[in-house]
This record gives sequence, C-alpha cells and structure tokens, in this order.
Amino acid sequence: MGAPMVGEERLEAVRVREKLPNALIKVKTFRDETFLCVRRESIRDVISLLKDDPDLDYSYFSECVGADYSTWTHERDLEGRFEVIYNLMSLKHYSRIFVKVAVDDGQTIPTLRDIFLGAEYPEREIADLYGVVFEGNTDHPGRFLLPDDWIGFPLRKEYPLGGEDVNFARGDRGPAVEDVSMPHAGESFEGKTGSEDVSGR
Repeated sequence: MGAPMVGEERLEAVRVREKLPNALIKVKTFRDETFLCVRRESIRDVISLLKDDPDLDYSYFSECVGADYSTWTHERDLEGRFEVIYNLMSLKHYSRIFVKVAVDDGQTIPTLRDIFLGAEYPEREIADLYGVVFEGNTDHPGRFLLPDDWIGFPLRKEYPLGGEDVNFARGDRGPAVEDVSMPHAGESFEGKTGSEDVSGR
C-alpha cells in the first residue's frame, strides 16, 4: 500500500493547503520521501490535522530530530538556524511523512507532547543538545541527557570538538579520547586508508 495521492501530489499536502492555507511553506520530495515545510507557529495544527484526518491517519509518532544549519552554505528549505524534523507514520496507508519547522535562537516551538505522548522525550533531547526550547515542555528541572552542571549545547556547530577526561562509575577518571586514539583499519590518516601494519593488507 502506498502513500495517498491526489493526481501527482501527496494527499497530505493537499489537505494541509486546503484546511490550513497559511501553514505550508513548501513541499519537498527527496529520495522518495516527502517533507512538508511549515511555519513554526502552525506546527500543532498541521500535526493534529495529519493525525486526526481519517483519510490520512498519521497516528504513529516515530521521532523528531534537530539540526543546526548555522554553517551550512548550500540551499536551504527553510530560513532559521535550527530545523526540527518530525517523522510520522500512517497506520492506514503504511506511509511516512516528514514535517519540518525552522527556529532561531530566542524563539520557541510549541510542544507536541499533548498530541503525541511520545514527543516528550525527543523534544527534551533536542532542547538539551541544541538549546531549542519547546514551549509547554519545560516543566522538568535540570538537564535531560547531560549532567546538570554541563555548560552549553554539544550538538551546536560552534561547540568545540575534542575530548575531556571521562568520569567512570567507581570515581576514577579515564583519559580523553585523543590521548589514546590509534589508527585502525579503514580509518583515513596521512592520506591513506588502512596500512600494512594496522590492517594487514
């Protein structure tokens, strides 16, 4: 069973355009997947429509993920430093749709956790790692994945790469990754992939 279509266009895009004419910015198809790029303030209405419309039935929330495009130099689907991409599945058609919104520093995105309970933890993960705030999902003190004293948001592009000593469960500290890193078979170093003494080739 395939995705619902109206002629050459996905039914999801047609319904969003009909019911929420100001919500949809663009529709993108990439590698046989469809992305609905919508306005940030319309995300709840769009997701509710996709979920509740009996002809669509996108009642399975797979995930939502974040992306930082602050150093991206190529064409973009949306304006805004960050994108949040929601991955929904229709249990009626066994089809998938992606919904994208953009957000800048200082802006918030309405939470979806009262529409999909499964959205709570992915939203908190994005908030913890990117600093994107989901309005209505901020009632938990402290960090989510990271220690409460962690400074910054490690998936932002300006966050420094490099290691730090690791705290182990017994209280001792281990070396940073770069202190013990070694080339391995298949790793590119000195312009070569693999080597005689590492990979045996």
